[in-house]
Amino acid sequence: MSDLRTHRDLDAWKLSLDWVEAVYRCSASWLSDERFGLISQVRRAAVSVAANIAEGAGRNGTGEFVHFIGIARGSLAEVQTHLLIASRLGYLTTDHLQTLLADMERIGRMLSGLSTRLKQRHKT
Repeated sequence: MSDLRTHRDLDAWKLSLDWVEAVYRCSASWLSDERFGLISQVRRAAVSVAANIAEGAGRNGTGEFVHFIGIARGSLAEVQTHLLIASRLGYLTTDHLQTLLADMERIGRMLSGLSTRLKQRHKT
């Protein structure tokens, strides 16, 4: 953590960018009727994960960074809900859903670890 220069150095941020791209590609094939509904919602929430990691890293204090990691984790849960709805509606194959959810779980674990390390560092 001591060698962190920007959010671009964080593996969680890098993986979240790849994951956002996958969400965009996957949702591109959904019904055009959903363009202003589910597609918009899932994309904005997915982008929010990477954006909040970046914003938190750019803040002045460790507490603020931890706060924004929490927001990113909340956005992950929001995307999960949107993806499950899309799956139920038949917009998303089981394979695509499982891949996106597996990446989400990995990002979530990375964010939990980052949060824990930041909190420990803050105490010392």
